Amino acid sequence: MTVLTLNLNSVIKLTREQFYQLCAENPDLKLERDAQGALIIMPPTGGETGRANVNLILQVASWNEQHQLGEVFDSSTGFTLPNGAERSPDVSWVEKSRWHTLTQEQREKFIPLCPDFVIELMSPSDSLQKVQNKMNEYMQNGCRLGWLINRKKQEVEIYRPGQDVEVLKLPQMISGENILPGFVLNLQRIWT
Repeated sequence: MTVLTLNLNSVIKLTREQFYQLCAENPDLKLERDAQGALIIMPPTGGETGRANVNLILQVASWNEQHQLGEVFDSSTGFTLPNGAERSPDVSWVEKSRWHTLTQEQREKFIPLCPDFVIELMSPSDSLQKVQNKMNEYMQNGCRLGWLINRKKQEVEIYRPGQDVEVLKLPQMISGENILPGFVLNLQRIWT
């Protein structure tokens, strides 16, 4: 199964509300939208990717439960980035003060901000270049730290705003730095 991109701009330009409704009326589809308005249709993940993703969410959520510094979101959560793209990172985190600035209505729909921290976990259907572009898009829209985990290559690409991407080969642990203070991601279960 591959990721499909559908450009409807010559026929119709969906508003944010229309895109939200499209997603709500088609819950079996995982949809994103790029900054130019093209729809991105992603297949469901396989068992290994799903298992690894749950492990990542559990680790971030456990740290957050102890420190209470923000909110953790799964891959079903949509974010409307400042550039207009609507994205759903595999794991994301928003700092508490930014979350509290949102109205209840904003919290109920696609969140109108870029997460402070994201993890994208490569699945077999992903194109490395497309996921790298998505990571760069997060950084350009205000994300403060991002990890692209490539299980096939056993690498982690670390994204920080205004810095070159750092590539780690088969790391066993990664620090959340000053963005997620005290958080250390254990990657041993991700590689196995």
